[in-house]
Amino acid sequence: MAGVERYIEAHADEFLGELKDLCRIPSVAGNAAALAAAAAWIERVLRRDGARTELFEFPDGPPIVCAEAGDGPVTLLVYNHYDVQHPEPLDRWRTEPFEPSVAGGRLYCRGANDDKGNLMARIHAVRALAAAGGLPLKVKFLVEGEEESGAGERLARFVRGHAELLRADGCLWELSWKDAKGRPIVTCGLKGHLAVELTARGARTDMHSSNAAIVPNPAWRLVHALASLLDAGDRISIDGWTDEVRALTPAEEKAVRRIPFDEEGFRAQHGLRGFVRGLTGGDLVREYLYAPTCAICGLHAGYTGPGSKTVLPAEASAKLDFRFVPDMTSEAMLARLRRHLDARGFADVEVRSLGRFVPAATGTGDAIVEAAAAAARETSGREPIVYPVAPWSGPLGEVCGTLGIPSVAFGIGNPESNDHAPNENIVLDDYFEGIRCMAAFMRRYAAARRRPPGG
Repeated sequence: MAGVERYIEAHADEFLGELKDLCRIPSVAGNAAALAAAAAWIERVLRRDGARTELFEFPDGPPIVCAEAGDGPVTLLVYNHYDVQHPEPLDRWRTEPFEPSVAGGRLYCRGANDDKGNLMARIHAVRALAAAGGLPLKVKFLVEGEEESGAGERLARFVRGHAELLRADGCLWELSWKDAKGRPIVTCGLKGHLAVELTARGARTDMHSSNAAIVPNPAWRLVHALASLLDAGDRISIDGWTDEVRALTPAEEKAVRRIPFDEEGFRAQHGLRGFVRGLTGGDLVREYLYAPTCAICGLHAGYTGPGSKTVLPAEASAKLDFRFVPDMTSEAMLARLRRHLDARGFADVEVRSLGRFVPAATGTGDAIVEAAAAAARETSGREPIVYPVAPWSGPLGEVCGTLGIPSVAFGIGNPESNDHAPNENIVLDDYFEGIRCMAAFMRRYAAARRRPPGG
Protein backbone atom coordinates (compact mmCIF):
# COMPACT_ATOMS: atom_id res chain seq x y z
CA MET A 1 0.00 0.00 0.00
CA ALA A 2 3.05 2.29 0.08
CA GLY A 3 2.41 3.47 -3.48
CA VAL A 4 -1.20 4.30 -2.63
CA GLU A 5 -0.10 6.23 0.47
CA ARG A 6 2.40 8.28 -1.55
CA TYR A 7 -0.16 9.04 -4.24
CA ILE A 8 -2.75 10.21 -1.68
CA GLU A 9 -0.21 12.47 0.03
CA ALA A 10 0.93 13.95 -3.28
CA HIS A 11 -2.63 14.64 -4.44
CA ALA A 12 -4.28 15.66 -1.17
CA ASP A 13 -4.95 19.25 -2.27
CA GLU A 14 -6.36 18.04 -5.59
CA PHE A 15 -8.65 15.56 -3.82
CA LEU A 16 -9.94 18.17 -1.39
CA GLY A 17 -10.49 20.66 -4.20
CA GLU A 18 -12.59 18.17 -6.14
CA LEU A 19 -14.71 17.39 -3.08
CA LYS A 20 -15.31 21.10 -2.55
CA ASP A 21 -16.31 21.54 -6.21
CA LEU A 22 -18.94 18.81 -5.95
CA CYS A 23 -20.23 20.11 -2.61
CA ARG A 24 -20.78 23.56 -4.14
CA ILE A 25 -23.52 22.15 -6.38
CA PRO A 26 -26.81 22.61 -4.43
CA SER A 27 -28.26 19.26 -5.49
CA VAL A 28 -31.29 19.16 -3.20
CA ALA A 29 -34.56 17.48 -4.13
CA GLY A 30 -36.60 19.65 -6.47
CA ASN A 31 -33.61 21.50 -7.91
CA ALA A 32 -33.59 19.66 -11.23
CA ALA A 33 -30.85 21.80 -12.77
CA ALA A 34 -28.48 21.28 -9.82
CA LEU A 35 -29.20 17.54 -9.68
CA ALA A 36 -28.40 17.24 -13.39
CA ALA A 37 -25.25 19.33 -12.93
CA ALA A 38 -24.05 17.09 -10.08
CA ALA A 39 -24.63 13.94 -12.14
CA ALA A 40 -22.81 15.40 -15.15
CA TRP A 41 -19.89 16.52 -12.95
CA ILE A 42 -19.50 13.01 -11.47
CA GLU A 43 -19.72 11.31 -14.87
CA ARG A 44 -17.10 13.70 -16.25
CA VAL A 45 -14.66 13.00 -13.38
CA LEU A 46 -15.06 9.23 -13.68
CA ARG A 47 -14.62 9.36 -17.46
CA ARG A 48 -11.52 11.53 -17.11
CA ASP A 49 -10.11 8.91 -14.73
CA GLY A 50 -10.45 6.32 -17.48
CA ALA A 51 -13.70 4.65 -16.40
CA ARG A 52 -16.23 3.50 -18.97
CA THR A 53 -19.23 5.69 -18.14
CA GLU A 54 -22.89 6.04 -19.02
CA LEU A 55 -25.26 8.80 -17.96
CA PHE A 56 -28.90 7.71 -17.86
CA GLU A 57 -31.35 10.63 -18.09
CA PHE A 58 -35.08 10.53 -17.37
CA PRO A 59 -37.96 12.92 -18.08
CA ASP A 60 -39.41 12.52 -14.57
CA GLY A 61 -36.38 12.27 -12.31
CA PRO A 62 -32.67 13.02 -11.85
CA PRO A 63 -29.99 11.17 -13.84
CA ILE A 64 -28.22 7.98 -12.80
CA VAL A 65 -24.47 7.65 -13.36
CA CYS A 66 -23.02 4.21 -14.07
CA ALA A 67 -19.31 3.59 -14.56
CA GLU A 68 -16.87 0.70 -14.74
CA ALA A 69 -13.14 0.70 -14.03
CA GLY A 70 -10.51 -2.02 -13.93
CA ASP A 71 -10.87 -5.68 -14.78
CA GLY A 72 -10.50 -9.12 -13.30
CA PRO A 73 -12.55 -12.06 -12.01
CA VAL A 74 -13.93 -10.15 -8.98
CA THR A 75 -16.43 -7.31 -9.39
CA LEU A 76 -17.37 -4.79 -6.71
CA LEU A 77 -20.42 -2.53 -7.07
CA VAL A 78 -20.05 0.84 -5.34
CA TYR A 79 -23.32 2.62 -4.48
CA ASN A 80 -23.56 6.30 -3.59
CA HIS A 81 -25.92 9.22 -4.17
CA TYR A 82 -25.34 12.84 -5.11
CA ASP A 83 -28.58 14.38 -3.83
CA VAL A 84 -28.46 16.07 -0.43
CA GLN A 85 -30.89 17.21 2.22
CA HIS A 86 -32.25 20.77 2.24
CA PRO A 87 -30.00 23.06 4.30
CA GLU A 88 -32.72 24.72 6.42
CA PRO A 89 -32.67 26.21 9.02
CA LEU A 90 -30.15 28.50 7.38
CA ASP A 91 -29.62 30.72 10.44
CA ARG A 92 -28.01 27.81 12.31
CA TRP A 93 -25.18 27.31 9.84
CA ARG A 94 -21.78 28.73 10.81
CA THR A 95 -21.03 29.23 7.10
CA GLU A 96 -22.93 29.20 3.82
CA PRO A 97 -24.24 25.61 3.42
CA PHE A 98 -23.06 25.26 -0.19
CA GLU A 99 -19.78 27.13 0.15
CA PRO A 100 -17.27 24.65 1.63
CA SER A 101 -15.10 26.00 4.45
CA VAL A 102 -12.34 24.47 6.54
CA ALA A 103 -12.02 25.21 10.26
CA GLY A 104 -10.51 23.25 13.10
CA GLY A 105 -9.47 20.41 10.82
CA ARG A 106 -13.01 19.92 9.53
CA LEU A 107 -14.68 20.61 6.19
CA TYR A 108 -18.14 22.16 6.60
CA CYS A 109 -20.71 21.95 3.82
CA ARG A 110 -24.00 20.24 3.00
CA GLY A 111 -23.10 16.84 1.55
CA ALA A 112 -19.61 16.81 3.07
CA ASN A 113 -20.41 13.42 4.57
CA ASP A 114 -23.85 12.41 3.26
CA ASP A 115 -22.99 11.48 0.66
CA LYS A 116 -20.61 13.44 -1.55
CA GLY A 117 -17.64 12.99 0.76
CA ASN A 118 -18.02 9.21 0.78
CA LEU A 119 -18.50 9.11 -2.99
CA MET A 120 -15.38 11.15 -3.65
CA ALA A 121 -13.32 9.10 -1.18
CA ARG A 122 -14.17 6.03 -3.26
CA ILE A 123 -13.42 7.73 -6.56
CA HIS A 124 -10.10 8.90 -5.13
CA ALA A 125 -9.30 5.42 -3.81
CA VAL A 126 -9.87 3.93 -7.28
CA ARG A 127 -7.68 6.64 -8.80
CA ALA A 128 -4.89 6.02 -6.26
CA LEU A 129 -4.99 2.26 -6.78
CA ALA A 130 -4.91 2.62 -10.56
CA ALA A 131 -1.93 4.97 -10.35
CA ALA A 132 -0.04 2.75 -7.89
CA GLY A 133 -0.02 -0.45 -9.90
CA GLY A 134 -3.58 -1.04 -11.04
CA LEU A 135 -6.97 -1.95 -9.65
CA PRO A 136 -7.09 -5.42 -8.09
CA LEU A 137 -10.68 -5.96 -9.23
CA LYS A 138 -13.38 -4.54 -11.46
CA VAL A 139 -15.26 -1.64 -9.86
CA LYS A 140 -18.73 -0.59 -10.98
CA PHE A 141 -20.23 2.69 -9.78
CA LEU A 142 -23.97 3.27 -9.34
CA VAL A 143 -24.59 6.91 -8.35
CA GLU A 144 -28.15 8.20 -8.17
CA GLY A 145 -30.01 11.33 -7.14
CA GLU A 146 -33.14 10.32 -5.23
CA GLU A 147 -31.91 8.61 -2.08
CA GLU A 148 -32.89 11.55 0.12
CA SER A 149 -36.35 11.60 -1.49
CA GLY A 150 -37.01 7.94 -0.70
CA ALA A 151 -37.71 7.07 -4.34
CA GLY A 152 -36.77 3.43 -3.93
CA GLU A 153 -39.34 2.08 -6.38
CA ARG A 154 -37.88 4.05 -9.30
CA LEU A 155 -34.36 2.84 -8.50
CA ALA A 156 -35.58 -0.76 -8.15
CA ARG A 157 -37.06 -0.57 -11.66
CA PHE A 158 -33.77 0.74 -13.00
CA VAL A 159 -31.80 -2.04 -11.32
CA ARG A 160 -34.16 -4.72 -12.66
CA GLY A 161 -33.85 -3.28 -16.16
CA HIS A 162 -30.03 -3.05 -16.01
CA ALA A 163 -29.17 -6.11 -13.94
CA GLU A 164 -26.40 -7.27 -16.25
CA LEU A 165 -24.80 -3.83 -16.31
CA LEU A 166 -24.74 -3.79 -12.49
CA ARG A 167 -24.00 -7.46 -11.83
CA ALA A 168 -21.28 -7.87 -9.18
CA ASP A 169 -19.97 -10.20 -6.50
CA GLY A 170 -20.69 -7.73 -3.72
CA CYS A 171 -21.49 -4.10 -2.98
CA LEU A 172 -19.80 -1.35 -1.00
CA TRP A 173 -22.72 0.67 0.33
CA GLU A 174 -23.13 4.36 0.91
CA LEU A 175 -21.55 5.46 4.21
CA SER A 176 -20.81 4.91 7.88
CA TRP A 177 -19.00 6.67 10.72
CA LYS A 178 -16.75 6.43 13.77
CA ASP A 179 -18.16 6.41 17.29
CA ALA A 180 -17.18 8.88 20.03
CA LYS A 181 -14.12 6.77 20.89
CA GLY A 182 -12.86 6.78 17.31
CA ARG A 183 -13.83 3.19 16.53
CA PRO A 184 -14.92 2.57 12.91
CA ILE A 185 -18.48 1.29 12.49
CA VAL A 186 -18.97 -1.37 9.82
CA THR A 187 -22.64 -2.02 8.99
CA CYS A 188 -24.20 -5.03 7.26
CA GLY A 189 -27.77 -3.92 6.60
CA LEU A 190 -30.45 -1.24 6.84
CA LYS A 191 -33.95 -0.86 8.22
CA GLY A 192 -36.84 -0.27 5.86
CA HIS A 193 -38.36 3.19 5.58
CA LEU A 194 -41.73 4.80 4.94
CA ALA A 195 -42.11 8.59 4.76
CA VAL A 196 -45.58 10.13 4.92
CA GLU A 197 -47.30 13.48 5.25
CA LEU A 198 -50.46 13.88 7.34
CA THR A 199 -52.71 16.86 6.60
CA ALA A 200 -55.76 18.19 8.44
CA ARG A 201 -57.91 20.89 6.85
CA GLY A 202 -60.38 23.38 8.29
CA ALA A 203 -61.87 26.56 6.85
CA ARG A 204 -61.24 27.59 3.25
CA THR A 205 -58.65 30.20 4.34
CA ASP A 206 -56.87 31.25 7.51
CA MET A 207 -59.19 33.12 9.89
CA HIS A 208 -58.91 35.46 12.85
CA SER A 209 -58.23 33.38 15.95
CA SER A 210 -61.29 34.81 17.71
CA ASN A 211 -63.28 32.33 15.62
CA ALA A 212 -61.69 29.43 17.56
CA ALA A 213 -64.78 29.37 19.79
CA ILE A 214 -66.89 27.99 16.93
CA VAL A 215 -64.57 27.03 14.04
CA PRO A 216 -62.63 23.72 14.18
CA ASN A 217 -58.86 24.17 14.31
CA PRO A 218 -56.99 21.75 12.01
CA ALA A 219 -53.82 22.17 14.05
CA TRP A 220 -55.53 20.70 17.11
CA ARG A 221 -57.07 18.04 14.89
CA LEU A 222 -53.64 17.03 13.66
CA VAL A 223 -52.13 17.09 17.16
CA HIS A 224 -54.79 14.66 18.41
CA ALA A 225 -54.23 12.37 15.43
CA LEU A 226 -50.47 12.38 16.00
CA ALA A 227 -50.90 11.69 19.70
CA SER A 228 -52.73 8.46 18.87
CA LEU A 229 -49.64 7.00 17.16
CA LEU A 230 -47.50 6.57 20.31
CA ASP A 231 -48.42 5.59 23.85
CA ALA A 232 -47.14 7.28 27.02
CA GLY A 233 -44.02 5.09 26.91
CA ASP A 234 -43.14 6.20 23.37
CA ARG A 235 -44.12 2.82 21.95
CA ILE A 236 -45.90 2.68 18.59
CA SER A 237 -49.60 2.16 19.25
CA ILE A 238 -50.84 1.86 15.65
CA ASP A 239 -53.10 -1.18 15.44
CA GLY A 240 -51.16 -4.26 14.28
CA TRP A 241 -47.97 -2.30 13.61
CA THR A 242 -45.59 -4.76 15.24
CA ASP A 243 -47.39 -8.00 14.36
CA GLU A 244 -44.57 -9.12 12.02
CA VAL A 245 -41.69 -8.14 14.32
CA ARG A 246 -39.95 -11.40 15.14
CA ALA A 247 -37.65 -12.31 17.99
CA LEU A 248 -33.95 -12.00 17.25
CA THR A 249 -32.11 -15.11 16.18
CA PRO A 250 -29.31 -16.42 18.44
CA ALA A 251 -26.77 -15.02 15.96
CA GLU A 252 -28.42 -11.58 16.08
CA GLU A 253 -28.54 -11.64 19.89
CA LYS A 254 -24.85 -12.54 19.95
CA ALA A 255 -24.06 -9.65 17.60
CA VAL A 256 -26.00 -7.23 19.84
CA ARG A 257 -24.08 -8.36 22.92
CA ARG A 258 -20.76 -7.80 21.13
CA ILE A 259 -21.50 -4.15 20.31
CA PRO A 260 -19.75 -1.79 22.79
CA PHE A 261 -22.20 1.10 22.37
CA ASP A 262 -20.80 4.25 23.99
CA GLU A 263 -23.90 5.46 25.84
CA GLU A 264 -22.16 8.20 27.79
CA GLY A 265 -20.38 9.54 24.73
CA PHE A 266 -23.59 9.50 22.66
CA ARG A 267 -25.51 11.42 25.36
CA ALA A 268 -22.73 13.97 25.77
CA GLN A 269 -22.39 14.63 22.05
CA HIS A 270 -26.11 15.20 21.58
CA GLY A 271 -26.88 16.94 24.88
CA LEU A 272 -29.20 14.19 26.12
CA ARG A 273 -30.10 13.43 29.73
CA GLY A 274 -31.08 9.90 28.87
CA PHE A 275 -32.67 7.56 26.36
CA VAL A 276 -36.29 6.68 25.62
CA ARG A 277 -37.87 4.71 28.50
CA GLY A 278 -34.53 4.82 30.32
CA LEU A 279 -33.10 2.17 27.99
CA THR A 280 -29.53 1.06 28.62
CA GLY A 281 -27.13 -1.78 27.84
CA GLY A 282 -28.23 -4.58 25.54
CA ASP A 283 -31.85 -3.37 25.59
CA LEU A 284 -30.74 -0.01 24.20
CA VAL A 285 -28.68 -1.54 21.38
CA ARG A 286 -31.45 -4.02 20.53
CA GLU A 287 -34.01 -1.20 20.30
CA TYR A 288 -31.65 1.04 18.31
CA LEU A 289 -30.92 -1.56 15.64
CA TYR A 290 -33.98 -3.82 15.55
CA ALA A 291 -37.06 -1.89 16.68
CA PRO A 292 -39.52 -0.10 14.38
CA THR A 293 -39.71 3.67 14.81
CA CYS A 294 -42.24 6.46 14.37
CA ALA A 295 -40.76 9.95 14.16
CA ILE A 296 -42.36 13.36 13.62
CA CYS A 297 -39.84 15.07 11.33
CA GLY A 298 -41.62 18.39 10.87
CA LEU A 299 -44.81 20.30 11.69
CA HIS A 300 -46.41 23.26 10.00
CA ALA A 301 -49.58 25.22 10.68
CA GLY A 302 -50.55 28.86 10.56
CA TYR A 303 -47.97 31.53 11.37
CA THR A 304 -44.52 30.43 12.59
CA GLY A 305 -42.52 33.63 12.09
CA PRO A 306 -41.25 36.09 14.72
CA GLY A 307 -43.67 37.70 17.11
CA SER A 308 -47.37 36.95 17.38
CA LYS A 309 -50.15 36.63 14.84
CA THR A 310 -53.68 35.85 15.97
CA VAL A 311 -54.62 33.38 13.27
CA LEU A 312 -56.68 30.22 13.08
CA PRO A 313 -54.95 28.14 10.37
CA ALA A 314 -56.86 26.65 7.47
CA GLU A 315 -54.47 23.70 7.24
CA ALA A 316 -51.98 21.81 9.37
CA SER A 317 -49.49 19.20 8.20
CA ALA A 318 -46.82 16.95 9.63
CA LYS A 319 -44.07 14.96 7.97
CA LEU A 320 -43.36 11.60 9.60
CA ASP A 321 -41.08 8.72 8.93
CA PHE A 322 -41.28 5.11 10.02
CA ARG A 323 -38.34 2.68 10.15
CA PHE A 324 -39.21 -0.98 10.02
CA VAL A 325 -37.54 -4.35 10.12
CA PRO A 326 -37.53 -7.57 8.04
CA ASP A 327 -40.95 -9.18 7.45
CA MET A 328 -42.62 -5.75 7.66
CA THR A 329 -43.61 -4.08 4.36
CA SER A 330 -44.29 -0.45 3.56
CA GLU A 331 -47.54 -1.36 1.77
CA ALA A 332 -48.93 -3.08 4.86
CA MET A 333 -47.70 -0.30 7.15
CA LEU A 334 -49.33 2.41 5.05
CA ALA A 335 -52.64 0.51 5.05
CA ARG A 336 -52.47 0.01 8.83
CA LEU A 337 -51.80 3.69 9.42
CA ARG A 338 -54.89 4.57 7.38
CA ARG A 339 -57.06 2.03 9.22
CA HIS A 340 -55.75 3.21 12.59
CA LEU A 341 -56.70 6.83 11.90
CA ASP A 342 -60.10 5.87 10.50
CA ALA A 343 -60.92 3.72 13.52
CA ARG A 344 -60.21 6.64 15.88
CA GLY A 345 -62.36 9.15 14.06
CA PHE A 346 -59.62 10.75 11.94
CA ALA A 347 -60.90 9.69 8.53
CA ASP A 348 -60.64 13.34 7.45
CA VAL A 349 -56.87 13.43 8.08
CA GLU A 350 -55.16 12.86 4.73
CA VAL A 351 -52.22 10.45 4.42
CA ARG A 352 -49.77 10.89 1.56
CA SER A 353 -46.84 8.56 0.94
CA LEU A 354 -43.57 10.42 0.24
CA GLY A 355 -41.19 7.52 -0.32
CA ARG A 356 -40.19 4.07 0.87
CA PHE A 357 -37.32 1.57 1.07
CA VAL A 358 -37.33 -2.13 1.92
CA PRO A 359 -35.08 -3.57 4.67
CA ALA A 360 -32.09 -5.75 3.82
CA ALA A 361 -29.04 -7.25 5.52
CA THR A 362 -25.93 -9.40 4.92
CA GLY A 363 -24.60 -11.91 7.44
CA THR A 364 -21.74 -10.63 9.58
CA GLY A 365 -19.58 -13.60 8.56
CA ASP A 366 -19.70 -12.88 4.82
CA ALA A 367 -16.36 -12.36 3.07
CA ILE A 368 -17.25 -8.77 2.17
CA VAL A 369 -17.88 -7.92 5.83
CA GLU A 370 -14.65 -9.57 6.95
CA ALA A 371 -12.68 -7.68 4.30
CA ALA A 372 -14.23 -4.37 5.39
CA ALA A 373 -13.51 -4.99 9.08
CA ALA A 374 -9.92 -5.98 8.32
CA ALA A 375 -9.37 -2.86 6.19
CA ALA A 376 -10.84 -0.61 8.89
CA ARG A 377 -8.60 -2.25 11.49
CA GLU A 378 -5.54 -1.85 9.27
CA THR A 379 -6.01 1.82 8.44
CA SER A 380 -7.44 3.15 11.73
CA GLY A 381 -5.43 1.06 14.17
CA ARG A 382 -8.65 0.51 16.12
CA GLU A 383 -10.88 -2.53 16.45
CA PRO A 384 -13.99 -1.85 14.31
CA ILE A 385 -17.52 -2.40 15.61
CA VAL A 386 -19.69 -4.52 13.33
CA TYR A 387 -23.39 -3.61 13.32
CA PRO A 388 -25.55 -6.41 11.86
CA VAL A 389 -27.94 -3.68 10.75
CA ALA A 390 -27.75 0.12 10.84
CA PRO A 391 -30.55 2.19 12.41
CA TRP A 392 -31.09 4.27 9.26
CA SER A 393 -32.45 3.38 5.81
CA GLY A 394 -31.71 3.51 2.09
CA PRO A 395 -32.36 1.59 -1.12
CA LEU A 396 -30.16 -1.36 -0.10
CA GLY A 397 -32.91 -3.89 -0.72
CA GLU A 398 -33.83 -2.26 -4.01
CA VAL A 399 -30.24 -2.63 -5.24
CA CYS A 400 -28.52 -5.57 -3.52
CA GLY A 401 -31.72 -7.48 -2.84
CA THR A 402 -32.70 -7.19 -6.50
CA LEU A 403 -29.23 -8.28 -7.66
CA GLY A 404 -28.90 -10.97 -4.99
CA ILE A 405 -25.48 -9.81 -3.76
CA PRO A 406 -24.04 -9.19 -0.27
CA SER A 407 -23.13 -5.70 0.91
CA VAL A 408 -21.20 -3.84 3.57
CA ALA A 409 -20.86 -0.18 4.53
CA PHE A 410 -18.08 1.85 6.09
CA GLY A 411 -17.17 5.47 5.59
CA ILE A 412 -15.70 8.79 6.65
CA GLY A 413 -18.32 10.14 9.08
CA ASN A 414 -17.77 11.14 12.69
CA PRO A 415 -20.11 11.36 15.71
CA GLU A 416 -20.66 15.07 15.06
CA SER A 417 -20.97 15.01 11.25
CA ASN A 418 -24.48 16.50 11.58
CA ASP A 419 -25.94 14.65 8.62
CA HIS A 420 -29.31 16.19 7.65
CA ALA A 421 -28.64 19.08 10.09
CA PRO A 422 -26.91 22.46 10.00
CA ASN A 423 -23.10 22.47 9.94
CA GLU A 424 -22.67 19.08 8.29
CA ASN A 425 -18.97 18.26 8.33
CA ILE A 426 -16.18 15.71 8.06
CA VAL A 427 -12.80 15.56 9.79
CA LEU A 428 -10.18 15.97 7.07
CA ASP A 429 -7.91 13.32 8.61
CA ASP A 430 -10.88 10.91 8.46
CA TYR A 431 -11.36 11.72 4.79
CA PHE A 432 -7.84 10.73 3.80
CA GLU A 433 -7.90 7.74 6.14
CA GLY A 434 -11.14 6.79 4.41
CA ILE A 435 -9.44 6.80 1.00
CA ARG A 436 -6.75 4.48 2.35
CA CYS A 437 -9.41 2.25 3.91
CA MET A 438 -11.33 1.98 0.62
CA ALA A 439 -8.14 0.99 -1.19
CA ALA A 440 -7.22 -1.59 1.47
CA PHE A 441 -10.73 -3.02 1.35
CA MET A 442 -10.67 -3.43 -2.43
CA ARG A 443 -7.39 -5.31 -2.25
CA ARG A 444 -8.58 -7.54 0.57
CA TYR A 445 -11.94 -8.28 -1.02
CA ALA A 446 -10.38 -9.12 -4.37
CA ALA A 447 -7.99 -11.55 -2.66
CA ALA A 448 -10.73 -13.13 -0.55
CA ARG A 449 -13.02 -13.69 -3.52
CA ARG A 450 -10.22 -15.19 -5.61
CA ARG A 451 -9.21 -17.60 -2.84
CA PRO A 452 -10.71 -21.09 -3.32
CA PRO A 453 -13.07 -22.38 -0.59
CA GLY A 454 -11.05 -23.55 2.38
CA GLY A 455 -7.93 -21.89 0.93
